[in-house]
Amino acid sequence: MNKFYVSTKIYSGPNSLDVLGRFHGKRVWVVCDSFIAKSPAIGRLTRQLEPHNLVQIYSDITPDPSIGLVVSGIGQFLDFRPQLVIGFGGGSAIDAAKAIVYFARQQGHDIETCIAIPTTSGTGSEVTSATVISDPSRGIKYPIFDESIYPDMAILDPSLVVTVPPAITANTGLDVLTHALEAYVSRSAGDFTDALAEKAADLVFQYLPTACVKGECLQTRGKMHNASAMAGMAFSQAGLGLNHAIAHQLGGQFHIAHGLANSLLLTGVIALNAGKDVRALKRYTRLAKSCRLCPDAADDATALAALIAHIRALQQQVGVATTLSALNIGAEQVRSALPDIVRAAQADSTLKTNPCPVTDSEIAQLVEAIL
Repeated sequence: MNKFYVSTKIYSGPNSLDVLGRFHGKRVWVVCDSFIAKSPAIGRLTRQLEPHNLVQIYSDITPDPSIGLVVSGIGQFLDFRPQLVIGFGGGSAIDAAKAIVYFARQQGHDIETCIAIPTTSGTGSEVTSATVISDPSRGIKYPIFDESIYPDMAILDPSLVVTVPPAITANTGLDVLTHALEAYVSRSAGDFTDALAEKAADLVFQYLPTACVKGECLQTRGKMHNASAMAGMAFSQAGLGLNHAIAHQLGGQFHIAHGLANSLLLTGVIALNAGKDVRALKRYTRLAKSCRLCPDAADDATALAALIAHIRALQQQVGVATTLSALNIGAEQVRSALPDIVRAAQADSTLKTNPCPVTDSEIAQLVEAIL
């Protein structure tokens, strides 16, 4: 039996931020990072909320929010006791807000509304039941999945992402593609998640190159913002796989941006899954055809090759690194961490829905391949 459930109300398109004008007389806590707190974007947000609400900004968020940061945030939350919590920013800010709300609610604290407003088009965290928390002392990221983690509302306003630099646009866009591909071949995929994943992947192939060079185009940014949310809904239901299981460890060990870590592994993981699992191969074939990457009459091998070739071409077109050495991460550094990476990847919850089991040796080989 399959289940499809999304409790988040989504408001999208230009001026969708205006929906915040409906709130009056509330204590509003905005969770963001220090960069966003100093940017013009925070003014746009607060103007929608003030003077009708009491607004406090919590801007201590850092990339890959840690257990300690979440604990500190809960303390700040308890001091202010907001009715509305808004995660405003990239995946780290939204994940931190969701985690704080999740643990606060578990402790019996009432929060009327949790709102996610992304300022990047990548993680899909605004519509997922997942949050990822890191443990810097162990170099591990912990994904937490629970239906109560879904934000109550997501606002996808493309005007908030027009100033995102090309490099971040590229990394986050490839994160969207990874979400879509992993959800599509997941053991738990179904018709509803397939539709979302197919559309998300198609939009990335069409619009990511333009978003990287013409960031001011609202239509393009809107398409990528929607693709991010659709891929988020797909993987929140269907799960992810090996790509994320390893990428979480690369991020935890070497502090690589999450989307870039996913991109580094993507073609290798596709080749491994397709070579071990016939169902995965057939699904990659179908996706390649639905995205018009190969002729409809192409056989499985041709379609798979076309999918991998288009991903590599996209990576080159948007200018992302394709090896760890290009990121100044040395082979010896990686090899010394490899046993921990393999062990943690095997224990990562995202691996459960990969289309096939993988061995320690196969994980190690995928990491070795991107040195």
